[in-house]
Amino acid sequence: MKKHSARVAPLSACNSPVLTLTKVEGEERPREPPGPAEAQAPAGTEPGGRTSRHRWTCSREQLRKVFWGVAVLLCVCASWAGSTQLARLTFKTFDAPFTLTWFATNWNFLFFPLYYAGHVCKSTEKQSVKQRYRECCRFFGDNGLTLKVFFTKAAPFGVLWTLTNYLYLHAIKKINATDASALFCCNKAFVFLLSWIVLRDRFMGVRIVAAILAIAGIVMMTYADGFHSHSVIGIALVVGSASMSALYKVLFKLLLGSAKFGEAALFLSILGVFNILFITCIPVILYFTRVEYWNSFDDIPWGNLCGFSILLLTFNIVLNFGIAVTYPTLMSLGIVLSVPVNAVVDHYTSQIVFNGVRVIAIVIIGLGFLLLLLPEEWDVWLIKLLTRLKVRKKEEPTESSGDLGAGPQNRSRRARPSFAR
Repeated sequence: MKKHSARVAPLSACNSPVLTLTKVEGEERPREPPGPAEAQAPAGTEPGGRTSRHRWTCSREQLRKVFWGVAVLLCVCASWAGSTQLARLTFKTFDAPFTLTWFATNWNFLFFPLYYAGHVCKSTEKQSVKQRYRECCRFFGDNGLTLKVFFTKAAPFGVLWTLTNYLYLHAIKKINATDASALFCCNKAFVFLLSWIVLRDRFMGVRIVAAILAIAGIVMMTYADGFHSHSVIGIALVVGSASMSALYKVLFKLLLGSAKFGEAALFLSILGVFNILFITCIPVILYFTRVEYWNSFDDIPWGNLCGFSILLLTFNIVLNFGIAVTYPTLMSLGIVLSVPVNAVVDHYTSQIVFNGVRVIAIVIIGLGFLLLLLPEEWDVWLIKLLTRLKVRKKEEPTESSGDLGAGPQNRSRRARPSFAR
């Protein structure tokens, strides 16, 4: 049997300043042979000869994935909500969103070293760092990672990554974290629209409805604060960040396709290297032009900066490599759950007013996000489920009438005396 290796696409920034979504190809697993009793019994019957009903079974592997999924879901929710709240707290004493973006993106360099450490601990066929690096470089073509490939296939994504993060962090200064995290969920709707137009993906009516809900949520969110200047600018920044994220994902799928775990880790590390080499000059310019200025390096809250970067790094690691232990849908649910978490924190730490319009907007955007999580064959699965329910309802009256008819006969047979000796 052929083994298909899992492949992931490092798609940045889905619902946080820095997010990476994953994608997995088909995977074949050998089916367990039936037991002796199952092999001898005819189809649709139990070992005792009675007709079996439809039962929902769950294998140990599925249970393991569900348990891991809950753990990953909580990790995604905590790291994303924590990074957003910590960034907002940092801006109270360190008003430099681009510098914070640059500092956090530098930590992407750790992706490949962490991946290689995991490879050494888990893999039976261990390779040296150089061998593993060369193997992962095949992702960029036969010639590997050349200077031309670096500037044509890595640098554009580094720019999009930085823009996505900066626009989101800058928006947090103007609007609360609840609105920002809810609005960023529209990123998934933008991805669908761009994929439908650019990649010619399959048209799905339910996803069009989800995109409409996302746009309606954006409008209602703007109306919730009465179209104040800060609110409108903040919402526009978040929508721009979500658009950059969607463009990143679609371009990655168009130009690079999908990547294995090692290839994804190497790609994200390369984005960190690009940030160090070519983006460092921008914070320096902003500092000397006093756009993002601080009196001394002692005034920088290094604890907040490092904590924010660690949370984002954890967030990206879980979303890139969590697919190895659970389902992608469960990981995406962690993004939605972070919105109410941010709402609870904002309720106790800021002066946010949860009026009816804001709550409806958040619910509409969340509903659109959940609709986009539906698989392409959701309608076929729904029809099968309804068919099973109808068959079960028809079987229950037939079995109950059969039991009533057989009851008196059994009782008369037991009560009848036997005179034959």
